[in-house]
Amino acid sequence: MKNILAVVSPHVGGRTAGAALATVFPEQARVTVVEAADEDPAALREAHVIITGLGPVTAAHLAAAPHLELVQCASHGFDYVDLDAARERGIPVCNIGSSGAEKQNVAEQTFALMLALAKQLVPAHTALVEADWALPRLQQSITELSGKTLGIVGLGHIGEEVARRAVAFDMTVVYAGPRPVAPETAARLGGARHLSLDDLLRTSDYVSLHAPLTDGTRHLLDAERLALLKPTAFVVNTARGALIDQDALADALAAGALAGAGLDVFDPEPPTAALRLLKAPNVVLSPHVAGVTRETLVRIALAAVQNVADHLADKPLRDVVA
Repeated sequence: MKNILAVVSPHVGGRTAGAALATVFPEQARVTVVEAADEDPAALREAHVIITGLGPVTAAHLAAAPHLELVQCASHGFDYVDLDAARERGIPVCNIGSSGAEKQNVAEQTFALMLALAKQLVPAHTALVEADWALPRLQQSITELSGKTLGIVGLGHIGEEVARRAVAFDMTVVYAGPRPVAPETAARLGGARHLSLDDLLRTSDYVSLHAPLTDGTRHLLDAERLALLKPTAFVVNTARGALIDQDALADALAAGALAGAGLDVFDPEPPTAALRLLKAPNVVLSPHVAGVTRETLVRIALAAVQNVADHLADKPLRDVVA
């Protein structure tokens, strides 16, 4: 019998979500559900596997778990796990990247934000609720997606789903990443072109972030890079909040150097009242909902649990990130 510690942060469902997750583990696992890794010191000490849904797993947590064999992230991201400490202990860390569990809804949420910005849905709704017929004021800023260039930063499983939808909207797709995709993939995505990040920012009407958060990508869009964007461009982030320097983005929006931003992720989460983007002009915000539809949560849980079950059965792990 192996001991599984399921860590599910309160802001993504906490114990309720964790209890549902626990029901799909194989019988040879004993599951303890917590909202923080150190909430139950005895369970942490006895854990063979930690499965975590955005709950931080620090070096101290790893040190307190002498029997630990695996850390499984129930998400695409893995920035909330201390990868260096895990490597030092020889403990593999996995995500669910190749499962595609989140790609459908993240892509849909990306386009929901893009369309809301293009069609000025939030200010239009607010104005009507306040008995203000805002058409004369808004019509100069309402735009189409058709004919625009979408720059995708990170053309992985999720980025490709976004690109497929962009082709259906008659958008031109460019992308930045460590290497070009295969020619047949680029052709399937409407002839998507590989550019450097700086060239992508200069070229794009919409920029959508789909990169992991690492030391190298933290504040990938800082003040200097945001200044490369057209003043008519929009930035959309459904990946990780810290990919953007949030103060620099607030400055650019306040100065009119950008047309708008659509954000589903923040740094930290939940954001504090001090976050200037909460009151910035022409922003559309959502509370990290891009991976949490009913359908997505089931796929995430099954993908994460399957990897743990494979580990328990001495089968090869998938999506090892450290």
